[in-house]
Amino acid sequence: MLLTAESTDYSAGMATAPDADIRADAADEASLIERSKASDPKAFELLYRQHVDKVYGLCLRMTGNPGEAEDCAQEAFIQAWRQLAKFRGDSAFSTWLHRIAVNAVLGRMRKSKREQERIQVVAERSPHQPLAVDSGELRDLTAAVNRLPAGARHVFVLNAVYGYSHEEAGRMLGIAVGTSKAQLHRARRMLSEALAEQDAENAPDRDP
Repeated sequence: MLLTAESTDYSAGMATAPDADIRADAADEASLIERSKASDPKAFELLYRQHVDKVYGLCLRMTGNPGEAEDCAQEAFIQAWRQLAKFRGDSAFSTWLHRIAVNAVLGRMRKSKREQERIQVVAERSPHQPLAVDSGELRDLTAAVNRLPAGARHVFVLNAVYGYSHEEAGRMLGIAVGTSKAQLHRARRMLSEALAEQDAENAPDRDP
């Protein structure tokens, strides 16, 4: 199975499906999961095709490196195939995959110890308010996120970008809920300070 992603925009153009389509998709996914549990590789390949873009997108935001992201996404799906019997449907299949992907990224980072690898994220100032920026501002924001400490970056991506709760982010990252909240507050404070500095640097000089 070739694990690649042809797109780097994993959220643009997503439309809301009618309720009937959502129910049909959910039923189809449940069927594919059961077939995959019965060692049907074709069924799992279909699951892979449905979820690879978002898994790759998460890995890319956490590593900031396309090659590393592809490796982590591949590892996530390998582990998902091996651990399918453990999936009981207590959470959405996509959430379960994201947890495996986060573990793959953290495991790779621990092994490599490359702190220069950073998240490239189209970020939001809050989970519910999209950030409207031009290309120059987006570059500044991405650079600011890139400089966040690892703990703050990971919580920011999972909570502010992907919308996971502090409880969910804490379980994925192996940290307490209070730590997740503190890291998100730290990330937002540091981003606000960094962007303010960028604004000051980019402001036109004024005559005395």
